[in-house]
Amino acid sequence: MSSVAQLDVTTGQGEPDGLEFVSIGSADSPAPEGSIAIDVDNGKDENGLNEGMRNRSREAASQFLSNKGFGWMLEVDDQDEEETPLLEELDIDVKDIYYKLRCVLLPLPYLGFNRSIIRDAPDFWGPLLVVLLYAMVSLYGQLRVISWIITIWFCGTYFIFLLARVLGGSVSFSQMLGVIGYSVLPLVITATIVPFIHSLPYFAFGFKVLGVIWATYSASSLLIEEELQQKSSLLLYPIFLLFVYFFSLHSGA
Repeated sequence: MSSVAQLDVTTGQGEPDGLEFVSIGSADSPAPEGSIAIDVDNGKDENGLNEGMRNRSREAASQFLSNKGFGWMLEVDDQDEEETPLLEELDIDVKDIYYKLRCVLLPLPYLGFNRSIIRDAPDFWGPLLVVLLYAMVSLYGQLRVISWIITIWFCGTYFIFLLARVLGGSVSFSQMLGVIGYSVLPLVITATIVPFIHSLPYFAFGFKVLGVIWATYSASSLLIEEELQQKSSLLLYPIFLLFVYFFSLHSGA
């Protein structure tokens, strides 16, 4: 069947008697005189008109937003951004954290570790990991003190930071927070081993004292700089008391 429908209007002799609709079944058949042909080929003209109206609407909206200073809303970045690994996005360097942990565990200068990197390149995730590990170990001591461990880490570090600045030190709070946090690692090891030697009270007590001294030395050797050498005891004693209090939170003493 053809897509062309023809409308034929016939009249009588001089006077309009009626209308007669004639449907032509083939496109080859000629249309009679006086007929009106209507093309309905898939509505292509109508679709083109609608598309043109939509394009003009987009251009008008784009021009309006550009005039109002909101043209950036229509900008499209054609280049796909490369996905950044999660650890890099969070600024977590596993190798750097591992090296700093070794510096804390082996604080003696003749071992050849660049321990100043803990102070000069502070990070947050490494110290937080150590403090959380100590909090998990302390779970076997008293459950209620776990929240206090992180609180004491921040508050105690801030107190020592203020004291160091008053004494003339140039250490920043982020450096102080990182050094104190990493130096809790000896307490983690001590708190893990003490339950196995609890039946030997004197040996267990000596091991606790050794852990506190170990942590104190790791922190003080990094925080006491040249300008604080003559006032080292004023900074060393609060650091020692902070780690004593840390360990008391685990033992409940």
